Amino acid sequence: MSVDLRLAWLLTRGSDRREWWRAGLTAVGAVFATGVGLAIAAIAPLRGQYHVPLASGLLNQPGTRAGVVMTLALLFLPILGFLGQCARIGAVHRDRRLAALRLAGAAPGQVRRIAALESGLACLAGSVLATVGCVPVLLSQWQRPPVLAWAGIALVAVAVPVLGASVSVLSLRRVVASPLGRVRRVRPTRGPGWVFGLVTGLLAGLAVLIAATPYLTDRLGFAFVPLAVCVLALLTGAAALWLAGWSSRRLGGVLAARAQSPALLIAAERLRDDPWAASRTHAAVLLVTVVGSGFVGVRAVLIDTLREIRREDQLARDMAYYTTGLDLTGAAILVAFALVLAALAVGTAESLATRRRGLAAQTAAGVPGSVLRRALLLETALPLAPAVVLAGAGGVAITAWYAALTSQQMPYVVLLVPVVVYGACLLAAATSLPLLGRSVRPAELRYA
Repeated sequence: MSVDLRLAWLLTRGSDRREWWRAGLTAVGAVFATGVGLAIAAIAPLRGQYHVPLASGLLNQPGTRAGVVMTLALLFLPILGFLGQCARIGAVHRDRRLAALRLAGAAPGQVRRIAALESGLACLAGSVLATVGCVPVLLSQWQRPPVLAWAGIALVAVAVPVLGASVSVLSLRRVVASPLGRVRRVRPTRGPGWVFGLVTGLLAGLAVLIAATPYLTDRLGFAFVPLAVCVLALLTGAAALWLAGWSSRRLGGVLAARAQSPALLIAAERLRDDPWAASRTHAAVLLVTVVGSGFVGVRAVLIDTLREIRREDQLARDMAYYTTGLDLTGAAILVAFALVLAALAVGTAESLATRRRGLAAQTAAGVPGSVLRRALLLETALPLAPAVVLAGAGGVAITAWYAALTSQQMPYVVLLVPVVVYGACLLAAATSLPLLGRSVRPAELRYA
């Protein structure tokens, strides 16, 4: 392991300037992960009633603090997904460097470990930067932090690079670098493996147990809510991944048989041949759309309800106490959505880098660049459309249920959320179009 770490450090230092953007994105993901972890480490040691001069008193009570910690913990899901997407980026020069390691006698597993450790070093840089920036802020708000808080900060600073390298190892487990300069990505065309299916089944069983056992809710009280929310969020993400892959396969098969446009035919064949290529990112988009649209609707209904209670002078606390919690939750969802968009852009760029030889061959055969650009956008737009519609319907159902529960009118602003999400995803995918021009150069055919 020490030899692999030394090689990863030497390769990172000697990286081409055009590769530093990959390390920079990984470091940004580590900054987010460290910031979230440090916030949890600062809030978790608080016990009982405690006056915190932040968030309009939302952190004073144990119950509301637990809700804040739960919301922050859920942010780790999109952050880890973003780090995994960054690790899978196969830039041209990186591929050739890995091939050189194979020629020097490195085994495929060792090459994957070295590539993962490169991501771990970038995560270490981001973790150190976030820790150095957050500690003065903590000291300015908390004159004498307890030893438990300092221990949590140190643990987060060390755990984030380890977690980043672990996620990279998991993401690169199916990458095979050959000594001839190619990186071949082997994906299961029949969907995720049996382990993922087993985990999905266990989560579904646990969700049914939670719903069918009100005794647990009464016995554990509020402490049971974070567990239930985490289980439902993980189950929704797993089900979304299955749905994204299945819909891509079906949609690609139907369109490939009926396509009249060359761009549509290329996109349909790509979806049919590799339906699970973007399933992880699309699953994250689906999950964020459900949560975001549901939150927008519930927030509108809750604000109307609080205003009615305030007009009747029956509000127990100041209005800012409730709106601050809603605003913090909304900010967390926006951060998660930004990370999902970044992961979508990175995943699209990674797909181009992986297929650059095929794209160069299509260009050499006479396929216009405009057709390839439209095909690239269609690869994102086609499978994402039904997923976003379904996710929006889920958010509308949540909003309608909550509105009926509180005897309020249905806020139709929730219908705009899927439209905004879909447009933002297309813009994120379009950011990789400049890379397409460099990927279709005929010089890439030398490495085919």
